[in-house]
Amino acid sequence: MKEELFISGRDIPYIDPYLNIWHWEIPVYLFLGGLAAGIMFFAGYFTIMHKEKEMQATVKFAPMLVPFALVLGLIALFLDLKHQLYFWRLYTTIRFESPMSWGAWTLMLVTPLSFIWAASYMKDVFPKWDWKFKFLDQIIDFIIEYRKTMAWAMMILAVILGVYTGILLSAFNARPLWNTSILGVLFLVSGMSTGLAAIIWMSKSKYERKVLSRLDLIFIAVELFLIIHLFMGFLAASEVQIEAAQLFLGGEFTVIFWVFVIILGLIFPAILEILELRGFHIPIWIPSLLILIGGLVFRYVMVEAGQITRYLY
Repeated sequence: MKEELFISGRDIPYIDPYLNIWHWEIPVYLFLGGLAAGIMFFAGYFTIMHKEKEMQATVKFAPMLVPFALVLGLIALFLDLKHQLYFWRLYTTIRFESPMSWGAWTLMLVTPLSFIWAASYMKDVFPKWDWKFKFLDQIIDFIIEYRKTMAWAMMILAVILGVYTGILLSAFNARPLWNTSILGVLFLVSGMSTGLAAIIWMSKSKYERKVLSRLDLIFIAVELFLIIHLFMGFLAASEVQIEAAQLFLGGEFTVIFWVFVIILGLIFPAILEILELRGFHIPIWIPSLLILIGGLVFRYVMVEAGQITRYLY
Protein backbone atom coordinates (compact mmCIF):
# COMPACT_ATOMS: atom_id res chain seq x y z
CA MET A 1 0.00 0.00 0.00
CA LYS A 2 1.29 3.43 -0.95
CA GLU A 3 0.77 6.33 1.43
CA GLU A 4 0.99 10.03 0.62
CA LEU A 5 0.89 12.92 3.07
CA PHE A 6 -0.88 16.09 1.94
CA ILE A 7 0.21 19.12 3.92
CA SER A 8 -3.04 20.92 3.19
CA GLY A 9 -5.10 17.96 4.35
CA ARG A 10 -7.08 18.04 1.09
CA ASP A 11 -7.24 15.62 -1.81
CA ILE A 12 -9.35 17.45 -4.37
CA PRO A 13 -8.98 16.29 -8.01
CA TYR A 14 -7.35 18.87 -10.30
CA ILE A 15 -6.59 21.14 -7.34
CA ASP A 16 -4.71 19.06 -4.77
CA PRO A 17 -2.20 17.49 -5.13
CA TYR A 18 -1.86 18.96 -8.63
CA LEU A 19 -3.37 21.90 -10.46
CA ASN A 20 -4.72 21.36 -13.97
CA ILE A 21 -4.80 24.79 -15.59
CA TRP A 22 -3.84 24.04 -19.20
CA HIS A 23 -6.48 22.46 -21.40
CA TRP A 24 -6.96 21.85 -25.14
CA GLU A 25 -5.83 25.36 -26.15
CA ILE A 26 -2.18 24.80 -25.25
CA PRO A 27 -1.67 21.48 -27.13
CA VAL A 28 -3.37 23.01 -30.19
CA TYR A 29 -1.13 26.08 -29.96
CA LEU A 30 2.02 23.96 -29.57
CA PHE A 31 1.00 21.73 -32.49
CA LEU A 32 0.22 24.59 -34.87
CA GLY A 33 3.41 26.39 -33.86
CA GLY A 34 5.51 23.29 -34.58
CA LEU A 35 3.68 22.68 -37.88
CA ALA A 36 4.30 26.27 -38.99
CA ALA A 37 7.95 26.04 -37.97
CA GLY A 38 8.45 22.87 -40.00
CA ILE A 39 6.89 24.30 -43.16
CA MET A 40 8.77 27.59 -42.88
CA PHE A 41 12.13 25.91 -42.29
CA PHE A 42 11.97 23.75 -45.39
CA ALA A 43 10.54 26.56 -47.52
CA GLY A 44 13.56 28.64 -46.57
CA TYR A 45 16.01 25.76 -46.94
CA PHE A 46 15.03 24.76 -50.47
CA THR A 47 14.92 28.41 -51.51
CA ILE A 48 18.51 28.87 -50.36
CA MET A 49 19.44 25.64 -52.19
CA HIS A 50 17.92 27.06 -55.42
CA LYS A 51 15.33 24.25 -55.62
CA GLU A 52 12.25 26.43 -56.08
CA LYS A 53 11.27 24.82 -59.39
CA GLU A 54 11.71 21.22 -58.20
CA MET A 55 10.10 21.83 -54.76
CA GLN A 56 7.16 24.05 -55.59
CA ALA A 57 4.80 22.69 -52.93
CA THR A 58 7.49 23.20 -50.30
CA VAL A 59 8.41 26.73 -51.33
CA LYS A 60 5.14 28.13 -52.69
CA PHE A 61 2.02 26.19 -51.77
CA ALA A 62 2.55 24.86 -48.23
CA PRO A 63 3.71 28.24 -46.84
CA MET A 64 0.23 29.54 -47.66
CA LEU A 65 -0.94 27.47 -44.68
CA VAL A 66 1.51 29.03 -42.24
CA PRO A 67 -0.26 32.38 -41.63
CA PHE A 68 -3.52 30.53 -40.92
CA ALA A 69 -1.75 28.05 -38.61
CA LEU A 70 -0.05 30.84 -36.67
CA VAL A 71 -3.21 32.94 -36.37
CA LEU A 72 -5.27 29.96 -35.20
CA GLY A 73 -2.52 29.04 -32.74
CA LEU A 74 -2.45 32.57 -31.37
CA ILE A 75 -6.24 32.55 -31.03
CA ALA A 76 -6.02 29.30 -29.04
CA LEU A 77 -3.31 30.85 -26.86
CA PHE A 78 -5.40 33.98 -26.36
CA LEU A 79 -8.39 31.90 -25.29
CA ASP A 80 -6.23 30.25 -22.63
CA LEU A 81 -5.10 33.54 -21.11
CA LYS A 82 -6.63 34.48 -17.78
CA HIS A 83 -6.19 38.23 -18.21
CA GLN A 84 -6.71 38.56 -21.95
CA LEU A 85 -6.80 42.36 -22.07
CA TYR A 86 -3.21 42.53 -20.79
CA PHE A 87 -1.52 40.28 -23.38
CA TRP A 88 0.24 43.34 -24.81
CA ARG A 89 2.43 43.53 -21.71
CA LEU A 90 4.47 40.64 -23.09
CA TYR A 91 5.77 43.12 -25.67
CA THR A 92 6.71 45.89 -23.27
CA THR A 93 9.86 44.13 -22.10
CA ILE A 94 12.35 41.45 -23.09
CA ARG A 95 13.39 38.89 -20.49
CA PHE A 96 16.10 36.61 -21.84
CA GLU A 97 15.56 34.11 -19.02
CA SER A 98 11.84 33.75 -19.85
CA PRO A 99 10.74 31.23 -22.52
CA MET A 100 7.41 33.04 -22.81
CA SER A 101 9.21 36.29 -23.62
CA TRP A 102 11.25 34.50 -26.31
CA GLY A 103 8.08 32.95 -27.70
CA ALA A 104 6.13 36.20 -27.76
CA TRP A 105 8.84 38.10 -29.61
CA THR A 106 9.55 35.21 -31.98
CA LEU A 107 5.86 34.99 -32.90
CA MET A 108 5.76 38.75 -33.40
CA LEU A 109 8.51 38.38 -36.02
CA VAL A 110 7.46 35.06 -37.55
CA THR A 111 3.78 35.91 -38.11
CA PRO A 112 4.24 39.00 -40.34
CA LEU A 113 7.15 37.28 -42.10
CA SER A 114 4.88 34.35 -42.98
CA PHE A 115 2.32 36.75 -44.46
CA ILE A 116 4.99 38.52 -46.50
CA TRP A 117 6.42 35.23 -47.81
CA ALA A 118 2.95 34.01 -48.81
CA ALA A 119 2.16 37.36 -50.45
CA SER A 120 5.33 37.18 -52.56
CA TYR A 121 4.02 33.96 -54.17
CA MET A 122 0.36 34.93 -54.54
CA LYS A 123 0.65 35.51 -58.29
CA ASP A 124 2.50 32.21 -58.75
CA VAL A 125 -0.10 30.22 -56.81
CA PHE A 126 -3.09 32.24 -58.09
CA PRO A 127 -2.22 33.46 -61.63
CA LYS A 128 -5.32 35.69 -61.82
CA TRP A 129 -4.56 37.40 -58.52
CA ASP A 130 -4.81 41.18 -58.66
CA TRP A 131 -3.62 43.39 -55.81
CA LYS A 132 -5.82 46.22 -57.18
CA PHE A 133 -3.29 48.87 -56.13
CA LYS A 134 -0.07 49.38 -58.12
CA PHE A 135 1.98 50.32 -55.07
CA LEU A 136 1.33 46.84 -53.65
CA ASP A 137 2.80 45.31 -56.81
CA GLN A 138 5.86 47.48 -56.33
CA ILE A 139 6.20 46.35 -52.72
CA ILE A 140 5.92 42.69 -53.75
CA ASP A 141 8.57 43.17 -56.44
CA PHE A 142 10.85 44.69 -53.80
CA ILE A 143 10.20 41.74 -51.47
CA ILE A 144 10.99 39.21 -54.21
CA GLU A 145 14.45 40.73 -54.64
CA TYR A 146 15.23 39.93 -50.99
CA ARG A 147 13.63 36.49 -50.89
CA LYS A 148 16.92 34.74 -50.12
CA THR A 149 17.46 37.00 -47.10
CA MET A 150 13.93 36.25 -45.98
CA ALA A 151 14.62 32.52 -46.40
CA TRP A 152 17.57 32.71 -43.97
CA ALA A 153 15.45 34.65 -41.48
CA MET A 154 12.64 32.10 -41.78
CA MET A 155 14.97 29.17 -41.14
CA ILE A 156 16.47 30.76 -38.02
CA LEU A 157 13.13 31.89 -36.61
CA ALA A 158 11.54 28.52 -37.45
CA VAL A 159 14.17 26.70 -35.40
CA ILE A 160 13.68 29.09 -32.48
CA LEU A 161 9.89 28.68 -32.73
CA GLY A 162 10.12 24.88 -32.91
CA VAL A 163 12.48 24.63 -29.94
CA TYR A 164 10.50 27.16 -27.93
CA THR A 165 7.35 25.02 -28.02
CA GLY A 166 9.23 22.39 -26.00
CA ILE A 167 11.24 24.76 -23.82
CA LEU A 168 7.97 26.43 -22.80
CA LEU A 169 7.16 23.21 -20.95
CA SER A 170 10.66 22.25 -19.81
CA ALA A 171 11.06 25.59 -18.01
CA PHE A 172 8.52 24.41 -15.41
CA ASN A 173 10.95 22.80 -12.97
CA ALA A 174 8.13 21.73 -10.65
CA ARG A 175 6.82 19.27 -13.26
CA PRO A 176 9.12 16.22 -13.46
CA LEU A 177 7.81 15.09 -16.87
CA TRP A 178 8.57 18.47 -18.42
CA ASN A 179 11.81 19.16 -16.57
CA THR A 180 14.18 17.73 -19.18
CA SER A 181 16.42 19.37 -21.76
CA ILE A 182 15.35 16.79 -24.37
CA LEU A 183 11.88 18.28 -24.67
CA GLY A 184 12.93 21.32 -26.72
CA VAL A 185 14.77 19.23 -29.31
CA LEU A 186 12.02 16.61 -29.32
CA PHE A 187 9.31 19.18 -30.06
CA LEU A 188 11.50 20.72 -32.77
CA VAL A 189 12.00 17.37 -34.51
CA SER A 190 8.31 16.53 -34.16
CA GLY A 191 7.36 19.91 -35.65
CA MET A 192 9.71 19.34 -38.59
CA SER A 193 8.09 15.96 -39.21
CA THR A 194 4.55 17.34 -39.12
CA GLY A 195 5.61 20.15 -41.44
CA LEU A 196 7.03 17.63 -43.91
CA ALA A 197 3.84 15.56 -43.67
CA ALA A 198 1.71 18.58 -44.58
CA ILE A 199 3.95 19.43 -47.53
CA ILE A 200 4.00 15.84 -48.81
CA TRP A 201 0.20 15.77 -48.68
CA MET A 202 0.01 18.92 -50.81
CA SER A 203 2.71 17.98 -53.32
CA LYS A 204 1.82 16.58 -56.75
CA SER A 205 5.44 15.95 -57.77
CA LYS A 206 6.80 12.43 -57.36
CA TYR A 207 10.35 13.78 -57.14
CA GLU A 208 9.40 16.24 -54.41
CA ARG A 209 7.48 13.64 -52.41
CA LYS A 210 10.43 11.24 -52.66
CA VAL A 211 12.89 13.84 -51.35
CA LEU A 212 10.59 14.89 -48.52
CA SER A 213 9.70 11.30 -47.56
CA ARG A 214 13.38 10.47 -47.16
CA LEU A 215 13.81 13.52 -44.96
CA ASP A 216 10.73 12.60 -42.96
CA LEU A 217 12.04 9.10 -42.32
CA ILE A 218 15.17 10.63 -40.82
CA PHE A 219 13.13 12.90 -38.54
CA ILE A 220 10.87 10.01 -37.49
CA ALA A 221 13.93 7.93 -36.59
CA VAL A 222 15.42 10.82 -34.61
CA GLU A 223 12.10 11.41 -32.84
CA LEU A 224 11.85 7.76 -31.82
CA PHE A 225 15.45 7.87 -30.57
CA LEU A 226 14.74 10.98 -28.49
CA ILE A 227 11.58 9.44 -27.00
CA ILE A 228 13.50 6.29 -26.02
CA HIS A 229 16.28 8.42 -24.55
CA LEU A 230 13.68 10.50 -22.68
CA PHE A 231 12.25 7.43 -20.92
CA MET A 232 15.70 5.96 -20.27
CA GLY A 233 16.63 9.19 -18.52
CA PHE A 234 13.46 9.18 -16.44
CA LEU A 235 13.84 5.54 -15.40
CA ALA A 236 17.45 6.14 -14.31
CA ALA A 237 16.57 9.26 -12.30
CA SER A 238 14.80 9.94 -9.01
CA GLU A 239 11.48 8.53 -7.83
CA VAL A 240 9.40 11.37 -9.23
CA GLN A 241 10.87 10.93 -12.71
CA ILE A 242 10.25 7.20 -12.53
CA GLU A 243 6.63 7.88 -11.60
CA ALA A 244 6.38 10.29 -14.54
CA ALA A 245 7.63 7.60 -16.93
CA GLN A 246 5.22 5.06 -15.46
CA LEU A 247 2.30 7.17 -16.65
CA PHE A 248 3.27 5.92 -20.13
CA LEU A 249 4.51 2.47 -19.10
CA GLY A 250 1.37 0.96 -17.64
CA GLY A 251 -0.29 4.13 -16.38
CA GLU A 252 -3.33 6.03 -17.63
CA PHE A 253 -1.61 7.45 -20.74
CA THR A 254 -0.10 4.14 -21.90
CA VAL A 255 -2.66 3.23 -24.57
CA ILE A 256 -3.12 6.67 -26.09
CA PHE A 257 0.64 7.29 -26.20
CA TRP A 258 1.84 3.97 -27.59
CA VAL A 259 -1.07 3.40 -29.98
CA PHE A 260 -1.73 6.90 -31.35
CA VAL A 261 1.72 8.47 -31.04
CA ILE A 262 4.32 5.71 -31.40
CA ILE A 263 2.57 3.08 -33.55
CA LEU A 264 0.02 5.01 -35.64
CA GLY A 265 1.82 8.38 -35.50
CA LEU A 266 5.41 7.30 -36.18
CA ILE A 267 6.11 3.63 -36.93
CA PHE A 268 3.18 2.86 -39.25
CA PRO A 269 3.61 6.06 -41.35
CA ALA A 270 7.33 5.31 -41.62
CA ILE A 271 6.54 1.83 -42.96
CA LEU A 272 4.11 3.30 -45.49
CA GLU A 273 6.67 5.87 -46.63
CA ILE A 274 9.30 3.15 -47.06
CA LEU A 275 6.84 1.11 -49.16
CA GLU A 276 6.08 4.20 -51.25
CA LEU A 277 9.79 4.78 -51.87
CA ARG A 278 10.14 1.13 -52.93
CA GLY A 279 7.53 1.52 -55.64
CA PHE A 280 4.31 0.43 -53.91
CA HIS A 281 1.30 2.66 -54.47
CA ILE A 282 0.31 4.12 -51.12
CA PRO A 283 -2.31 6.91 -50.89
CA ILE A 284 -0.06 9.73 -49.77
CA TRP A 285 -2.69 11.26 -47.48
CA ILE A 286 -2.68 8.25 -45.16
CA PRO A 287 0.87 8.55 -43.70
CA SER A 288 0.63 12.34 -43.75
CA LEU A 289 -2.64 12.39 -41.83
CA LEU A 290 -1.37 9.83 -39.32
CA ILE A 291 1.76 11.89 -38.64
CA LEU A 292 -0.29 15.05 -38.14
CA ILE A 293 -2.71 13.31 -35.77
CA GLY A 294 0.20 11.70 -33.92
CA GLY A 295 1.90 15.10 -33.50
CA LEU A 296 -1.26 16.64 -32.06
CA VAL A 297 -1.92 13.71 -29.71
CA PHE A 298 1.72 13.77 -28.57
CA ARG A 299 1.40 17.38 -27.45
CA TYR A 300 -1.94 16.73 -25.80
CA VAL A 301 -0.53 13.80 -23.84
CA MET A 302 2.59 15.69 -22.77
CA VAL A 303 0.58 18.69 -21.56
CA GLU A 304 -2.01 16.62 -19.70
CA ALA A 305 0.43 14.11 -18.17
CA GLY A 306 2.93 16.82 -17.24
CA GLN A 307 0.37 18.61 -15.07
CA ILE A 308 -0.21 15.40 -13.09
CA THR A 309 3.43 14.81 -12.27
CA ARG A 310 4.70 16.61 -9.15
CA TYR A 311 7.35 16.61 -6.46
CA LEU A 312 6.26 15.22 -3.11
CA TYR A 313 9.61 13.92 -1.87
